[in-house]
Formats: sequence, C-alpha cells, structure tokens
Amino acid sequence: ANLENANLYNANLRNANLENANLYNANLRNANLYNAILRNANLYNANLRNANLYNANLENANLEYAILYNANLYNADLRNANLENANLYNANLENANLYNANLENAKK
Repeated sequence: ANLENANLYNANLRNANLENANLYNANLRNANLYNAILRNANLYNANLRNANLYNANLENANLEYAILYNANLYNADLRNANLENANLYNANLENANLYNANLENAKK
C-alpha cells in the first residue's frame, strides 16, 4: 500500500496488515497500531508520537528519522529495523526485540 504523506492521525489500525507499506512522512500520531503487521514497511520520517505499537511486528522496517516520542512499543518486534536518527524520547521499549536493530544517533 502506498500511504506516503497520509494523514492517519488518531486512526484505529489495530491488527492491520501493512506489510511492505510505504508510510513515508505519514502522520500516525495517536494511531492505534496494536498487533499490527508493519514488516518491511517504510516509515521514514513518519510521525508516530503517542502511537500504540503494542505487540506490533516492525521487523526490517525503516524507521529512520521517525518520531516515536511517547510511543508504546511494548513487546514490539524490531529485529533488523532501522531506527537511525529516530526520536525515541519517553518511548516504552519494554520487552521489545531490538536484535540487530540500527539505533545509530537515535534519541532516547
């Protein structure tokens, strides 16, 4: 799915399958992505402030420059994800799988 620059503010995307989706520069602020599949998704520069990504699958996702301020990533799968320059300030990463994730210059 091509959702480049999409405004998904407050969207309920619980259990959504967004595998391989292009969410470049998308506004997902306050979005509910509980248990969503975002494997291989492009979330470059996406705004995920206050988003609920509880149990989300973000394996191999590109989250470069993404804003994850105050996001809930509890139990999220971030294996091999690119979080370079991402803003993770106050994000909940408890139980998250960050195996082989790129956290270079990420802000916590």
